[in-house]
Amino acid sequence: MKGLKKLFDFYINSSIHVALSVYSLVWMTQFLFRIQNDSATVYFAFFGTIVGYNFVKYDALARTQRLHMSFQLKAIATVSLFSLILTGYYFFQLQKSTQLIGVFFLITTLLYTLPFFPNTKNARNWAGIKIYIVALCWVGVTIVLPIINVHIPITSDFYLKGIQRFLLVFVLILIFEIIDLQNDDPHLKTVPQQIGVNPTKMLGLVLLCIFCLLEFFNTNTNDNFKIQLISLPLQVIVSIPVAAFLVFATPYRSKYYSSFWVESVPIFWWILLLIFK
Repeated sequence: MKGLKKLFDFYINSSIHVALSVYSLVWMTQFLFRIQNDSATVYFAFFGTIVGYNFVKYDALARTQRLHMSFQLKAIATVSLFSLILTGYYFFQLQKSTQLIGVFFLITTLLYTLPFFPNTKNARNWAGIKIYIVALCWVGVTIVLPIINVHIPITSDFYLKGIQRFLLVFVLILIFEIIDLQNDDPHLKTVPQQIGVNPTKMLGLVLLCIFCLLEFFNTNTNDNFKIQLISLPLQVIVSIPVAAFLVFATPYRSKYYSSFWVESVPIFWWILLLIFK
């Protein structure tokens, strides 16, 4: 059992699980916009997420303790290097316009982790802004990249799906912020730090309602009627466990509550789509 737990911890700590969540959302976008035969974007997002998240989580630790790295940290570094190579491979299979957007999100990740100017904090420590940067990056990678790479015209549906995706990711991050409340630096000014836990939960529930209601504003044409027929019920079904995770979130929950169960929501959504499409 200890071996299985170590393997599971490695799966979580190496960001493979969160990368699967991003992978699932990119596939969701490809289904919703009827994109076919564009695996490069999917795998670029998957391996790029592993690289980006591990860089954010372990960069400082690796630089300060490189002589005392644990076996798991060395294994994570190996997975990250392998993922970096594959990210580069799939990057050069993307369209030029998509590559430019990918570089933009790379710079955002670096800005999030490393201070660009002397005597300044990185973006991760800017008061109150972390949640918006992360949510926008998820929207960019899971909505913008797949759309731009196949030159689909930008319509109202694109903006609507972008807003919905932002709201969902924002609510998922709220759960993380509640779980991490006792460990977060007070200067971060996360949402629970600023307004309290219960108001944060109420905010998240309101945003989930908006997330579902916005689906009624999608363009109702014969082309996408079947997609809408599937999409709306699935969004409601997915919102139910998200609401439950939010309501029952406390700073005393296990780390797996957020790092596994909450991050499984996009994977669960994608599996439902595969079943019912």
